[in-house]
Amino acid sequence: MTKLAQWLWGLALLGCTWAALATGALGLELPSACREVLWPLPAYLLVSAGCYALGTVGYRVATFHDCEDAARELQSQIQEARADLARRGMRF
Repeated sequence: MTKLAQWLWGLALLGCTWAALATGALGLELPSACREVLWPLPAYLLVSAGCYALGTVGYRVATFHDCEDAARELQSQIQEARADLARRGMRF
């Protein structure tokens, strides 16, 4: 099972549970405080997931490691390509 399928199954399970509780399909009599929290719960979860995603991306960008050897190799390849193109008559 792929990671996407796992997430979709989890979201479907949570969505069905939320819908059953919110519509009263299970016949449970929830206190009013629970019902007040239950209705906006998907929006809260969506905002929380967005904050987590932004935090993860920010952390990964902040701790990104530079590859100095690869950068030097790439610069030398660029210089070789420029020299080859200049030899063939192209001007920069």
